[in-house]
Amino acid sequence: MPLLFVLGCIFFPLSFAVLCWALQNHSNLRMEKQEAVLVASKLVSSVQAVMASTAGYIVSTSCKHIIDDQHWLSSAYTQFAVPYFIYDIYAMFLCHWHKHQVKGHGGDEGSTRAPGSTWAVARGYLHKEFLMVLHHAVMVLVCFPLSVVWRQGKGDFFLGCLLMAEVSTPFVCLGKILIQYKQQHTLLHKVNGALMLLSFLCCRVLLFPYLYWAYGRHAGLPLLAVPLALPVHVNLGAALLLAPQLYWFFLICRGACRLFRPRGSRPPSPCQTQD
Repeated sequence: MPLLFVLGCIFFPLSFAVLCWALQNHSNLRMEKQEAVLVASKLVSSVQAVMASTAGYIVSTSCKHIIDDQHWLSSAYTQFAVPYFIYDIYAMFLCHWHKHQVKGHGGDEGSTRAPGSTWAVARGYLHKEFLMVLHHAVMVLVCFPLSVVWRQGKGDFFLGCLLMAEVSTPFVCLGKILIQYKQQHTLLHKVNGALMLLSFLCCRVLLFPYLYWAYGRHAGLPLLAVPLALPVHVNLGAALLLAPQLYWFFLICRGACRLFRPRGSRPPSPCQTQD
């Protein structure tokens, strides 16, 4: 475990640093620092998502008995991926910091900032990304210990399915990059938005009913009877994991209303948003 954790601590920050350098110094790209930070952070997130979903697919398809079957990747990848959530909190802060600088609120990089300006940016970051930071903190402080210690080798199938929730992440990351470059009206952005909506719905929202259905099939219970057959803390944990997914899915649907609305038309009331 310590070796895999250490490898994760090295891999994700190092990948981010190398990508930032390459994006700024490649002869055909020459990105500004703030652009390189954003793109590099999304690329690292996408790489982690591909690795996680691949590991999840291998684990979930290898476990024929959804309770007792084990696969070495379930524990190994969990240990390797934990540092990613710690790194990503910092990477998201860097993206917020550079966006703050571009908007002219922080002055030039070489200028002297007013006392407390860094703290003000940090507070703005926590206010804007509170749910994501909380999600990452819960993954590290709660989900990781539970998956390694509390499970005691049981339920690798369910852990594999949960890892496959990352399938939607590359589409989310590409969408943010396209928005950064003001490509909201391109065909690529619309196709990516549709794929993001579909993958998020299937892999993050409908995932939880599927897990209940899979357990019901194993236990010989109808779907509606499964919550009553499970311990309260299991249902509570599932509800807490599902809640932010529903909120983010609502935001994606709201964005889709704007994305696919004909230009110049007035939006219907369910899709009205404030920028």
